[in-house]
Amino acid sequence: MSHRVMRTALSAFCLLLPAVAAATDLIPVENFARHALLSMPTLSPDGKHLAVNMNEIDGDSHMLAVYDLDDMTRPISMLRLPKYELATGITWVSNTRLVVEKGKQYGSIDKPVSTGEILATDIDGKHQDYLYGFESKFGTRAATRGTDRGWGFVDGLPTPVNGHFYMATQNWDNNDYSTLYDVDASRNTRKLIGKIGVGGLSFMVDAAGQAVYAYGRDDSWNYVVYRQGPHGWLQLSAATIGGSFTPLFPTPDGKRIYAKYDAGGGPLSLVEQDEDGGNRKTLASDAFSSIGNIQWTALPYRPFATTPATGLPMVTYIDATSSEGKLHQALSLKFPGKLVNFINYSEDGGKLLFSVSSDRDPGTYFVIDTHVYKVTQLFAVAPWIDPTKMAERRPLHFRTDDGVELDAILTIPNGVNPRNLPMVLLPHGGPVGVQDDWFYDTDAQFLANRGYLVLQVNYRSSGGRGADFLEAGYLKWGTRIQQDLIDGVKWAIAEKYADPQRICVYGGSFGGYSAMMTTIRAPGMFKCAVGYAGIYDLAMMYKKGDIKSDESGRSYLKTVIGKDDADLAANSPDKLAGKIDVPVLLIHGEDDKRAPFAQAKAMRAALDAAHKPYEWLSKPGEGHGFYDEKNNIEFYNRLQAFLEKHIGKGA
Repeated sequence: MSHRVMRTALSAFCLLLPAVAAATDLIPVENFARHALLSMPTLSPDGKHLAVNMNEIDGDSHMLAVYDLDDMTRPISMLRLPKYELATGITWVSNTRLVVEKGKQYGSIDKPVSTGEILATDIDGKHQDYLYGFESKFGTRAATRGTDRGWGFVDGLPTPVNGHFYMATQNWDNNDYSTLYDVDASRNTRKLIGKIGVGGLSFMVDAAGQAVYAYGRDDSWNYVVYRQGPHGWLQLSAATIGGSFTPLFPTPDGKRIYAKYDAGGGPLSLVEQDEDGGNRKTLASDAFSSIGNIQWTALPYRPFATTPATGLPMVTYIDATSSEGKLHQALSLKFPGKLVNFINYSEDGGKLLFSVSSDRDPGTYFVIDTHVYKVTQLFAVAPWIDPTKMAERRPLHFRTDDGVELDAILTIPNGVNPRNLPMVLLPHGGPVGVQDDWFYDTDAQFLANRGYLVLQVNYRSSGGRGADFLEAGYLKWGTRIQQDLIDGVKWAIAEKYADPQRICVYGGSFGGYSAMMTTIRAPGMFKCAVGYAGIYDLAMMYKKGDIKSDESGRSYLKTVIGKDDADLAANSPDKLAGKIDVPVLLIHGEDDKRAPFAQAKAMRAALDAAHKPYEWLSKPGEGHGFYDEKNNIEFYNRLQAFLEKHIGKGA
């Protein structure tokens, strides 16, 4: 039976945190516009080195840096990547060799997009090699790798590490296959160990190095799972995989597996089961939320604790008496009000890399020697952010007009009574599978520091609650999802948190779409609307932008927004501009690939035609959200002035 513990630090975090600054202490805009210089740290198998993604101050240039843990003052080597490119994955395949997955940063809203290229380097920066990708004319095997026109991804490691890794690939010229290779990262050789006639799948490899599961979304956007049998791949039935099933790791004895599973579309549980799905045992579950972060032991991997995907990250210990469970509890007591997250161990378990973060703290990374329990701080994600001056982010639940229970986050300005405050509704992007959580949020903290209450609603189609909740927003982008957001505002008004005469809506990407649609669906509720890198014409998504670039993306669009022209028009803000009754601020990058600049221009033209007031800010060279710090400073200043004019002191 699992031992559920609500951390004293989390249940009473308001009392334990240091005194906060008064609401009048304005933090400079520059502090919210800066980029983290270091990210994605990972500890070497022998525990002697740290690999990390390093960003230049300009935000456009990136490199892989390797540090000696005994001297973190300067890296021992750096692998510089072309401008706008960065590591989206860093994997130690031995004590001295690293594999790097390349990606591109197209803007500040979306996560970096993998280019499908894989490189390798020694820790001293020597013996660099190109292992997979469309630039296969470089590297030790360039002459024989002309067919590497596709995407490659690291899909696992042998344990213990031996210089090899498992690589899943998807060829551009043949979307009907997914393949898996065992790759020697030093010799740049590969052995095929898995192939299936379905594109875009990931694999799980057993302790013997055999591909036993393939899973993911097919070209029709259906979630599928296959298991390797004596006569090839067998698709598992809905009765076997339930609403969703994701294999994770083999158990230490290699006879069973750990997986995320739900029986009928509800929240995902962590389970242990036979490979064929038999003898399933639930290790952790929650009636409202899927299991989110899982804490794993050192080798051989065993889950010892979990946190829910929504709300406060209260820790559930699967094995509170294990050495890892005891260590996690001890560290949690040392960092009250914050969540301790174990990232990775050295292979002998003697060193552990972990992070500490909270709603007010972007995070700090540490290493602990588990023999003598000596803790060493490595670096803070944003050392210029003072957590004592940040605002509380309070998880909450409310019910919609049709009786569905939703969760949301309310960020409350410091030093004020949270009653009848000016409020900004901040819808998240996505919308499918994305969610707002309790942890530090730059936009929410910026707005709260300027005196605004901030409401973030996990509407239908958000992540963290299972397949049924995810699909409940399909074909309802402009209707039910917007009503969920509106119901959240009504709740905040009814609870006396928000002043009904001082409410604006601001969002990025799909949130920018919602910023326009909520004002259309709820006339009179808002005083202004800000659309940032938004989608404003649904039909245009089939013609412009990167989502429609392959069959899977087109299937996604058909699934989530449909193909009916009349319906798309009825739910597109640029076709309904005459119904927008508030001042609008439109902000967009002119090189946006996800929500092309044509989207913003269509919305602007529609507002012009309807003779509606608006302000405009666009920047050349910027993608899906501004990345240049100077542009971000200008963006935040414009946002601050716009809100101040309509719901702030100057309203």
